[in-house]
Amino acid sequence: MAIISEYNEQDNKPHVSAKPFNAVLDPANPLGFLESVFEFLGRESDIFKSDSLLSDVNAVVRMVKDKERKRKDEVQGSPGKPEKKLKEDVPVKVDEVKEDNKAPNIGNGLDQDNYSWGQTLQEVNLNIPVPQGTKSRFIVCDIKKNHLTVGLKGQPPIIDGELYRPIKVEDCFWSLEDQKSISVLLTKKDQMDWWKCVVKGEPELDTQKVEPESSRLSELDPETRSSVEKMMFDQRQKSMGLPTSDDMQKQELLKKFMAQHPEMDFSRAKLS
Repeated sequence: MAIISEYNEQDNKPHVSAKPFNAVLDPANPLGFLESVFEFLGRESDIFKSDSLLSDVNAVVRMVKDKERKRKDEVQGSPGKPEKKLKEDVPVKVDEVKEDNKAPNIGNGLDQDNYSWGQTLQEVNLNIPVPQGTKSRFIVCDIKKNHLTVGLKGQPPIIDGELYRPIKVEDCFWSLEDQKSISVLLTKKDQMDWWKCVVKGEPELDTQKVEPESSRLSELDPETRSSVEKMMFDQRQKSMGLPTSDDMQKQELLKKFMAQHPEMDFSRAKLS
């Protein structure tokens, strides 16, 4: 757990005169405007000599998208919009919410606009891109049992909310990777549960599609591995509308009992 709160140090950089840039934005072709911007930067700066250019541009795009999303949320939540209230009053069926669940990424997590995460049964790993050159002293990372806050000092938090499930704070940590991404490891308190999201209220994944790596399973003790494999099998069966392992065991017991007692009528027998 860490909260970094140091002040930035001003670098003594030589003054560079500003260069004028003229371009016209065509709403039907916004990428054309971006092309003009990058052509200008290529002529007037050394930006294309940077090895981290793509990651830097991606970080800026993610930051702008997040600001635009928050701006739209504030506009939609402002007073004087009765149509929004009417929509909120309409009850949402549970089945409809489930259909919005997303398939997991290769790490059994999700790729969000401003960060990505993956998980095993024991841990949750987050990767949060930040501008190239970020120093650890400018990072704010507050890890609590039921809450997580991650961001940069002086800026709105990138992640700030209640965790999906409690964690073991003493077994959690964060680090700055190559001065361009924050890596956070959270150790689950319940290590037999797949998380649907990191922070409550964010998009959820479909846990029935989670597929642990076989190498990970082989590292588990026999009892835990058996429980995990049973859970995975039951999830697949449920997703296909087929009986679970418990249902199949009950059916098998009923068949044996019927074979031992042919004189009895089992036409109305039901499994519960």
